[in-house]
Amino acid sequence: MDIIFYCPDIRTNLEMPESESQHCARVLRKKEGDSLFITDGKGYFYRAKLLQANPKSCVVKIEEEMEQPKGWDYNLQIAFAPTKNLDRMEWFVEKATEIGIDTFSPLKCRYSERKNINATRLEKIMVSAMKQSQKSRLPQFENIIKFEEFIKQPFEGQKFIAHCYDSIKTPITQICKRDTNTLILIGPEGDFSEEEIAKSIEHGFTPISLGDSRLRTETAALVACHTLHVINQM
Repeated sequence: MDIIFYCPDIRTNLEMPESESQHCARVLRKKEGDSLFITDGKGYFYRAKLLQANPKSCVVKIEEEMEQPKGWDYNLQIAFAPTKNLDRMEWFVEKATEIGIDTFSPLKCRYSERKNINATRLEKIMVSAMKQSQKSRLPQFENIIKFEEFIKQPFEGQKFIAHCYDSIKTPITQICKRDTNTLILIGPEGDFSEEEIAKSIEHGFTPISLGDSRLRTETAALVACHTLHVINQM
């Protein structure tokens, strides 16, 4: 597959975004008449011809539209407490996008060490990961929300919470249903509070284990994402 360009409004605007235009014309030195491969991040690829090659404004003509199946028949949502170290959170977002995820939901928990995030930078990371992994769907990244408010939101599917306390937990591999919308809560470095776990159970979340090892927040979130896909491929 050719190098993929991201143009979210390609159906209504044939002018590529400036960042993509610069990469196309200045970095890759594409010329008028060259063929380009574009995604809108909404499930479609487009084969297009470059009509105007300018680092500030490349213009294309769509020659073919191709819908790409998502690759999984369920909605996967990971709700997590952003890590104090930004690099770790960005690593998780990048790798989960490559593996396949529908929605990231950042949480403010009792023991959270980070209350704010740079959504613009994270979107750039998701776009890059989407293009690198040759996907046509950009995950949704929601606004950060308080844990207590989030668990009250409706969700059609199975809901799990992963934590490290010594209490009854079922391995996710034994309880997760295939082809079912899935929401998983991952806590901060200091874990969820016992009160948060109790409240989540009251709102329909089932405690799960992701294995015998004690994992960092970003590792646990990525393990949960990958395990869901493995389960659904069995």
